[in-house]
Amino acid sequence: MTTVHPRYRSRSDASVGELVQEASQELTDLVRAEMRLAQAEMTQKGKRLGMGGGMFGGAGLVGFLALQAMIATAIAALAVPLPVWAAGLIVTGILLVVAAVMAAVGRAKVRNATPAAPEQTIDSVRTDVAEIKERAHR
Repeated sequence: MTTVHPRYRSRSDASVGELVQEASQELTDLVRAEMRLAQAEMTQKGKRLGMGGGMFGGAGLVGFLALQAMIATAIAALAVPLPVWAAGLIVTGILLVVAAVMAAVGRAKVRNATPAAPEQTIDSVRTDVAEIKERAHR
């Protein structure tokens, strides 16, 4: 009698153990195929994310250069009725005031965010622990 590989025999001839083994192998193959598909998809998404991040970085650099050009334009416009040094001094003073205001607002936001511990959650957990202790002593 010739032995036939379980995959090529009719299912009615296969034993329960062979069917379970075949199902297990097919499940393993399916999981491996899904993992390869997920890996390929994540690689593709990672490339897109990298390109998008690079474009955002480039946009930030060009925006910064545009801001510098705008400042130079403001100085040039003020230099028409004033000496160049006075126009530069005025624009620099305005920029320093804007920077000081931004620093003050940022400092206030940081102070409101500290301490970094989740205080409401800690208070809630303390309340829960106290409630549990109280019920345990009843």
